[in-house]
Amino acid sequence: MELPSLEAIRSSSSNESPLAFTLASLLEPSSVLLQTLVPQLYAKLKNSSSLVKSYTQLIDLAIEQVRTWDQNLQAQFISGHPRIGETKNLSTFSAKEQGVNHRRPTATPTPPDILARLAHLNAYYERRYPKLVYIVFVNGRSREEIVRVLENHLGLEHSLSMDEPPLDAAVPVEIESQKWLDELERAVEAVGLIAKSRLVALGVE
Repeated sequence: MELPSLEAIRSSSSNESPLAFTLASLLEPSSVLLQTLVPQLYAKLKNSSSLVKSYTQLIDLAIEQVRTWDQNLQAQFISGHPRIGETKNLSTFSAKEQGVNHRRPTATPTPPDILARLAHLNAYYERRYPKLVYIVFVNGRSREEIVRVLENHLGLEHSLSMDEPPLDAAVPVEIESQKWLDELERAVEAVGLIAKSRLVALGVE
């Protein structure tokens, strides 16, 4: 994949623009990204006397803009990312990060029990934090390692059970409470870290 030039991202704010392509590739495509972030960022870039000097700076500017949104829009933004362990309908970057290669299956596929555990933990998390999905910067860690990371994050014992603890044991955190807002902030930051790791994979800054 090759990103448009930094000069080109100021050319248009349409859904097919270089800016939209760049942001959707690095941050994951979503309706809120295309309908809200792209126009807002385009307006900032267009009205700025200086061009962003790096893609890293563009990501920082995008995350800074997302942080100005209300909590509902921010939650929609992070929901553009696939859940950890998903294998279908993934972007090019997400497929690589999730270890999915439909043309050449990985030599060491994730065991079904790990995928099942991740699915249960994702569901448990989403019951615990209504309107949010679990986002984490994987940074080369395996899905087995992420299982433990998510269990620790939720304060759960390590297990490979597909249904323990039961979902109804997850006490929902009140939406817009400080704990919920802290989790939302952590997730938005993680999206930025993931985007910057994608730049590293592309060999650009």
